[in-house]
This record gives sequence, C-alpha cells and structure tokens, in this order.
Amino acid sequence: MSVRSGGRQLSFELLAGDLTADDEDDTSPRSLPDTTSDGQRRRRRRSKRKRGFRSPPIEEAASEGEQPRGDGKGDAAAAFRVPDLRSTTETVCESSEAERSSASCVTYVGVELRQRSVSGSARLVAASAEDGTSSCGSSTRESAAAAAAVADVAAAAWRPEANGGVKKKLEKEQSLDWEKYMKETSNILGEVERLDNSPFRYFLGELYGGNSLRSTIAVGNEKKRQRVYNTMFHVPWRCERLIVAGFFVCLDSFLSLLTIMPARIVVTIWRLLKTRKFLWPNAADLSDYGCFIVLALGVASLQMIDISLIYHVIRGQGTIKLYVVYNVLEIFDKLCQSFGEDVLQVLFNSAEGLSACSTDNVTFELMRFLLDEAIAVVAFVVHSFVLLAQAITLSTCIIAHNNALLALLVSNNFAEIKSNVFKRVSKENLHNLVYYDIIERFHITAFLLFVLAQNILEAEGPWFDSFLINASLVFLCEVLIDAIKHSFLAKFNEIKPVAYSEFLEDLCKQVRC
Repeated sequence: MSVRSGGRQLSFELLAGDLTADDEDDTSPRSLPDTTSDGQRRRRRRSKRKRGFRSPPIEEAASEGEQPRGDGKGDAAAAFRVPDLRSTTETVCESSEAERSSASCVTYVGVELRQRSVSGSARLVAASAEDGTSSCGSSTRESAAAAAAVADVAAAAWRPEANGGVKKKLEKEQSLDWEKYMKETSNILGEVERLDNSPFRYFLGELYGGNSLRSTIAVGNEKKRQRVYNTMFHVPWRCERLIVAGFFVCLDSFLSLLTIMPARIVVTIWRLLKTRKFLWPNAADLSDYGCFIVLALGVASLQMIDISLIYHVIRGQGTIKLYVVYNVLEIFDKLCQSFGEDVLQVLFNSAEGLSACSTDNVTFELMRFLLDEAIAVVAFVVHSFVLLAQAITLSTCIIAHNNALLALLVSNNFAEIKSNVFKRVSKENLHNLVYYDIIERFHITAFLLFVLAQNILEAEGPWFDSFLINASLVFLCEVLIDAIKHSFLAKFNEIKPVAYSEFLEDLCKQVRC
C-alpha cells in the first residue's frame, strides 16, 4: 500500500478510489478522516476490542481527531515507526464513556533488561518507564515520573557514599590458637583446677572426683525407709503371728475331730437309749454323724495299707528323685484341700435339708445326703493316702544319708517362692494364701511327728540327735521361706502390714462363732 505524501486531499482520494482495500485490511496503521461520527468510532473500537485487536498508539491519536502535522516525510516516518514500537512496547489505551473523564493505560514491556549495577539499573528503569509512557495520557506520565523517582531513591540508598562515604571491607578472622585458648580457659571441660600436675595429685583427683554409688541411686525418703522396715520387720512378725495362731486353730479343729465329735455322738446315743424315744436329728447331729463316718472309714482304709512297702518303693526307685515325688504329692495335696472344702460344704447343706424336710420329701433328701456322704468318703480317703505318701517321702529324706533332705528343701522352697512372689495378687488372694501356709505348717508338724513315731518303733542305735537336727532344719526353713515370701508379696503389691492384723482378727471371729 502506498504511503501518504501530504494533505487531506490525498486521503480523500484514497478513500474514494480504493474502498475495497480498506475493507480487506482493517489492521492498517492509516486512520480515516474525521468524517465519521463519535458513535461509529465507539462501535468500531468495541468490535476491535471483542476481536482482541490492540490499536497502535499512533492510530489512537488519529481517532481522537488530531490530524498529523508537517510534511509527508514526517508522516511516513511516523508510519514506519509503528512496527518498531510493536516489538518493544505494546500499549492499550482504553477510553471510557462520555460520563468518565479519566483513561487507564496498561503498558507491557517486552524488552529484556539485565542489571549491571545499581545506578545503571535505575537508569534503565527510568528509560523504560519513559518509553512505555510516551504514548499515554497525562495520568500515565505522572505514574512513570513517580516510578523513576522511586528508582532514583533506591539507587541512592545503595551507594556507599549515602552510608557515610567510606567502603567497609570485611576483616579476616585470625586462626584459633588452641593452646593459647586452653591456657586462658583451663576449666572449659568442667574439670577441677589442679595447682600441681603430679601423678599423686592426678590420682587424688580421680579418687574423689570419680563416679560413686550415691551418684547413681536417688536419695530415699521416709516412705522408702518405712517400706524397708516393713519388708524386714513388720510383715514377717505379723505374718508369723498369724500363722502361729492359725496353727493352733488347726490343732484345735483336729483334736476336736478326734475327741469332741465322738463324745457328742456318744451322748446323743446314750440319750436315745435312756428315753427310748426316737427324735428326728437336727442339722448339727447329722453333720457329726457324717464326719464320724468319713473319719472311721478313712482310718479303716489306711489300716489296710502296708506302710513299709510304700517306704521301700519310694526309697528304692531311681527314675524319679525324692524331691520330685514330694513336689508332686504337695500339688495333689493342695488340689484335694480345695475339693475337700467344697465336699464338706455340700455335705453340711444336705444335712440341713434332711433335718428340715417334710415327710413327703424325706426319701429324696435322705438319698441326696447318702450320695454326698459317699463322695466325701472317697475324697477324704484319697486325700489321706496323699498325705501318708508325703509323710513317708519326708521320712525317707530324713533317714537317708545322701543329702536328699537338703535337695528336697532347696527345690521345694525355692519353687514356692518362684510360683508366688512374682505374681500380682490382691488382698483377698493374699488372705487365702496365708490360710494355705497355715495348713502347710500344720501338715509339716504332723509329718515330723509321724517320722518321730516311726523311728521310735523301728530305728536302732543313736538316732534322736540326727532326727532332731533334721527336723529343726525342715521347720526353720519353712518359717524362713514363709517370711521371705510374704515380705516381698507385700512389697511388690503395696500391701501394708496392718492387713495381716486384719486377717488375724477375721480368723478369731470365725473361731468364736
């Protein structure tokens, strides 16, 4: 397309002669004359804005009605500067409607700038701001001037002259002299200052400044002291007092079973023979009858057992050691104790039911009482045989001369400590455990009396001294093991010694009833 050479007439001739060229190329930098109205210009700008067209700055000046001045060379130069400006800066000037008076200009700078120095960057920023705002309105010029002022202030702030005019240089640190530093600060590692570096001084310093047992253990208090005293003195004393009281309770029950119960039965039979009137027995009489039958049948069955045969069988076997046999029999003893208590409770309940039953229900209650009586006889005969075998085993260990008794005591007592001390027990479980220890103490005393009676009948030569030493050893070991076991049970489970006094009080109430 030809370039305009001057005047308005050339523009009219071009418009009249070549209208098709205008229609094909709407993006030409030429501007139409001022013949169109304001409404047409607004519609054209809106259509260009919708199509994403951005008009160059020189066309915006023509659209405002300003005609280019000067000769054709100036216009041609202005026309040829349009593509150059597009490569560096694109400016979009949006004019508002008639009611708005201000215009906002958005400038996109596409020139890549590299900052060489602070002052040079300030000048580049100012130059780019002037290039970007050369085609905008008065508001854009004001914003560019403000940006240039800010850049000048920033550049001036970074100049060394603004901070005093003297350039500060980093001073190099001197290398650390370790020997000099250690001499100046000799106590840096927390060591004791020594005036003399002789070996004797070094030895004394290590002797008094080394680790000690007190530095590894926390200092105790009154609670810890009371805990130690409870473990060593209070718990063993109260526990042994309770066991001794329980031992005499067991002895009283055993003697009453052998003396008072048969006496009551004899008195009841004598009264029946004297009055010659049959009276229905009460619950206490039926209980005495049942216990007497169990005792009589138990004694009769044990009389038929050859004790010497059992003694030689236990002593002559070589597969199972004596302490193993004793431990097995002790386990069965505890099982029979638990089962025998239940059997006696059931038997006494049947006696109460038979004494208070009606005439229509007598047969049922009588059959149930007889069945419970038979179960009690079997259970207690078996338990009696277990106790007899345990007593024979202990007698064999005492008479033997191969340290069998020592092996028995060590294995039995330490197994008892291991099975009880390191377990979590409550106060009720500890109460039952004390009762088991009372019964065990009574059983050991009965076993020693059985061995004494057997030696009196069968032993020859001086035997009493050795028997007395062995019996004392067994009894003292049992007392010591019970004290150790209950002391550490109370310690580990935080049970106070007053609990054993409560157990003793409860035992006394049961005996009184």
